[in-house]
Amino acid sequence: MTEHLSNPEIRTDVSAARPAHSAPAAAAAAAAAARAPRRAWVGLAVLMLPVLLVSVDNTVLSFALPEIALALEPTAAQQLWIIDAYPLVLAGLLVAMGSAGDRWGRRRMLLIGSVGFAVVSIGAAFAPTAEALIAARAALGFFGAMLMPSTLSLLRTIFADREQRRLAIAIWATGFAAGSALGPIVGGVLLEHFAWGSVFLLAVPVLVPLIVLVPLLIPESRDPAPGAIDVPSILLSLAAMVPIVFGIKSIATEGVEGFGIQAIVLGLFCAVWFVRRQLRSASPMLDVRLFAKGSFGGAVVVNLFSVIALVGFLYFVSQHLQLIAGLSPVQAGVALLPGLVAMIIAGLVVVPIARRVRPRVLVPAALVLSGLGYLVIALLTDAESIAPIVVAFVLLGVGIGAAETVSNELILSSAPPAKAGAASAVSETAYELGAVLGTAVLGSILAAHYRSAIVLPAALTADDPDASRETLAGATAVAGDLPAGVADELLASAAAAFDGGVVLTSLIGVALMIGAAVIAAVTLRNPRSSSSAASH
Repeated sequence: MTEHLSNPEIRTDVSAARPAHSAPAAAAAAAAAARAPRRAWVGLAVLMLPVLLVSVDNTVLSFALPEIALALEPTAAQQLWIIDAYPLVLAGLLVAMGSAGDRWGRRRMLLIGSVGFAVVSIGAAFAPTAEALIAARAALGFFGAMLMPSTLSLLRTIFADREQRRLAIAIWATGFAAGSALGPIVGGVLLEHFAWGSVFLLAVPVLVPLIVLVPLLIPESRDPAPGAIDVPSILLSLAAMVPIVFGIKSIATEGVEGFGIQAIVLGLFCAVWFVRRQLRSASPMLDVRLFAKGSFGGAVVVNLFSVIALVGFLYFVSQHLQLIAGLSPVQAGVALLPGLVAMIIAGLVVVPIARRVRPRVLVPAALVLSGLGYLVIALLTDAESIAPIVVAFVLLGVGIGAAETVSNELILSSAPPAKAGAASAVSETAYELGAVLGTAVLGSILAAHYRSAIVLPAALTADDPDASRETLAGATAVAGDLPAGVADELLASAAAAFDGGVVLTSLIGVALMIGAAVIAAVTLRNPRSSSSAASH
């Protein structure tokens, strides 16, 4: 530096390049240098492939479930576990895999997860029993946990400019939410022409281009100073989540007589132990102090409640449209298409709005809109209703699409860049735990109401009542072998019992959205500090 300043030519150039407004010019130059090139947006498109795949996998089984129920004959509990095994394992391992990506390379974890996910998907497509399908779904959750934190945390590396990153995260969040809604549509198209296993084979053509293009377009990134591998924390995170979800499912299906309460107590004990261990660690797997920031903790809760509402909605609406309203899988998927489009548009349109409206105003307003969607279902749904479901999903999609875009940006911007993987994993854990609870809580409550409300015709054989009480699909299968009059009586009773449960779960959905709106209004109070943190 001394040699440069002693050169008169360089001194002249430096002074000449120093206009009256040098500070703004320097800031503009720095901002321009931080902006990502076009290649980065191509990389974002590639990163959207696993996002869409994992989110589609969360809900595609909602439409495949009737065919799986007929082919594999699972019990009501197995039917829920076929759906829940995947997001449960995924949620339990996300933080651990996010930290592993910070340590060993986020791109490397993405590639390993992609290969494993594709291979296991082929096994799931040809599962011969319900137990084998549950095991395959759990293995998919293991590899899926490597995909999602990597995609979101790599965005932090690729897009250094705050405005570009906000748009990239909006596209990411919209893709995740839209993928959840796209699942039933994709499932409907596939099931119209192929067997139920086709919904799993979808992963192979999606992941092959990712495996080829990621090394060419996405730079590797990792934490330059990672902590030691914390195996006890990994085990504690699993030991906290699995018993809690199992306990909720057990109470919803069996009441307090089973081991549900004990499982929840065990899970909460492990959760407290996990938090205490992170607070005492010099290099924690998850910096739980981030939850003290309203922009972080409140945004995580918004994500959690939003996904519970979305997945729970798709769980019962897909069955109503096919088994009660009588639509084919493709017709049922098309009925949900307006909501999917609304979700995508809302996630993108909210980006410029978020520059002017504070999150504590914008996010609650979006969540209240989602609550109105559930209210439409509770008040207007009947055996022939399709239009109210379409309207309800549009309202739900607009609200969730907007809320999740803003909340994800707050989560990622609140964390240090070196810990982007762990912070992304927290966001993903909220997504996946919400997917679990959407079926475990709302689905179990619906199943319990269905079993208690259905009135069976006296003409049924000894085995028929059990199958009819287990699930709506079971009642539909039994009715296919009955005389017309008895079949109509059974189907009418099953439809009334199921839709009565839909009303109950919809009112719970309204309460969830109102609760999330209140939490967002109270906690998302300091977006400026988040912005500041993100820019440094």
